[in-house]
Amino acid sequence: MSLRTTQTIHGSYLMPSLGHASVADAMHPGIITCDAEATLTEVARTMATHHVHSVAVLSLARGSGPSEEAEIWGIVSDLDLISAGIRGGPERPAADLAHQPPLIVEPTLPLREAGELMVAHGAPHALVVEPATNRPVGMLSTLDIVGILAWGEA
Repeated sequence: MSLRTTQTIHGSYLMPSLGHASVADAMHPGIITCDAEATLTEVARTMATHHVHSVAVLSLARGSGPSEEAEIWGIVSDLDLISAGIRGGPERPAADLAHQPPLIVEPTLPLREAGELMVAHGAPHALVVEPATNRPVGMLSTLDIVGILAWGEA
């Protein structure tokens, strides 16, 4: 099957080119999470429901009492689920499926540098963390970078 177009499709004037883009320009704001004990089926349902290709796996921070905070422990991708699913066996928890530690980038990092890190680490997803608060603010995927390559012009 070949794809042909009769007209040139141009990107938005608001989307920067790869040379001018930062992680914040390409990332998806917010993150979808699951508990470390979530099963393969539960994680798959979460991804399918939200139409995402990765889920951040949470673990409770060390501490006591009601002030405990959840921390990002790893990332489970759709490929991780497929790999575990086709190999059969008992349902494994998300903690066993996750890539950890996750690749972490800052929103202000040039997108080209983030892409180089993702390639070097073989990571299709990177957790975007605000350095001042150390809080996750989004997720960057290789497809997000492809979108900039496809449509970025400014």
